[in-house]
Amino acid sequence: MQIKQLPADFIEALPVLEEIERAGYEAYFVGGSVRDHILGLPIHDVDIATSAYPEEIKEIFKRTVDTGIQHGTVTVLMGDDSYEITTFRTESGYQDYRRPDKVTFVRSLSDDLKRRDFTINALAVDRNGNVIDQFDGLKDLDQHIIRAVGKAEERFHEDALRMMRAVRFQAQLNFKVEKNTAQAISDNAPLLEKIAVERIREEFVKLMLSESWQNGFSDFLELGLSEYCPDFKGKKMELEELLDVHDQTFSDEDAAWSAIGYVLSLNHQEFNRLLRDWKVSNKTREASLNTLNLLHLFENQDYDLWNIYKLGIDNLPRTVQLCQMFLIEFDYTDLQKQVDNISIKNSHDLALTGKDICEILGVKPGPIIGKSMSQIERAVVEGNVSNNFDDLRHYLLSNQ
Repeated sequence: MQIKQLPADFIEALPVLEEIERAGYEAYFVGGSVRDHILGLPIHDVDIATSAYPEEIKEIFKRTVDTGIQHGTVTVLMGDDSYEITTFRTESGYQDYRRPDKVTFVRSLSDDLKRRDFTINALAVDRNGNVIDQFDGLKDLDQHIIRAVGKAEERFHEDALRMMRAVRFQAQLNFKVEKNTAQAISDNAPLLEKIAVERIREEFVKLMLSESWQNGFSDFLELGLSEYCPDFKGKKMELEELLDVHDQTFSDEDAAWSAIGYVLSLNHQEFNRLLRDWKVSNKTREASLNTLNLLHLFENQDYDLWNIYKLGIDNLPRTVQLCQMFLIEFDYTDLQKQVDNISIKNSHDLALTGKDICEILGVKPGPIIGKSMSQIERAVVEGNVSNNFDDLRHYLLSNQ
């Protein structure tokens, strides 16, 4: 196969390939950028593989950065752009089921492609648009199949995270995992425990935020990967409830985690522990906890403006989406009007400060200040007083 018209991203990088070839070496576009272009998807990163060794690349180009030189990767700076150039390599001795004990630089593109994870990622394109496909990756792209390069079990023993990558690609591309590859995932799922939680979470979040997330999530459960993820062991039946929700995508990572907390029927403390075990960011953890709390309030029809405000108005659209997903009914239109009328986003927006309260009441700083601020804040949120200094002063004096 030949790509008649190279994408703009490849055309911009052609001078890099040409420089390498002028120096007597081979160079190709490889991996995800090739796959995505053939599928008609946007290209995110242009990866280039070459027969030139790192030191040889540094001799060819004046401006380089050693970004991963021990693994053969040098970043070449050309104009305002930068390109990661990786030497063809073979790998061996994966004692931790993630990183190779030994990396050997080679001159053969064929040897380099053999070590890649899936056939659809083992494609290379030369500067004339000719596609090098040694493992029927083009056929698998056409048939929407995710298949391991060579023996699937060997690929997963080299890097157990590839099992998560398989279901992640399944969700992103709406492909199906090929039978032998799926069986190898099922057989080797326990190896996922060897992988750092952060790496698993990264793949899992990408899966959950994909258009066809239910496709990948289904095999994530069915092939046993969920059993070796934090706090998911023995929870397959509960997690399967997510597959029954209306055909919707998650607006963000916080929504996905909140949905998981909901189907697992976790209370605040249990959900907090799950999020900590998955090592999500503090920002995501806070938003997810507050969203789940809001979701429970709506489910129990036990909400008012004040608790919505305290749990974060910014979390409301996400919570509404989850209510629709889980068929939780309430008068959203009326509530939204009330929320839109709230004149402050937080206590810092109040037209009266703690210092003002001290002067108005003639008191020194102490617990009464915080109590008064909270009282005023709630009154403003609930529309009982306008957020201007004179009205707040009058309200404060009238409610002592």
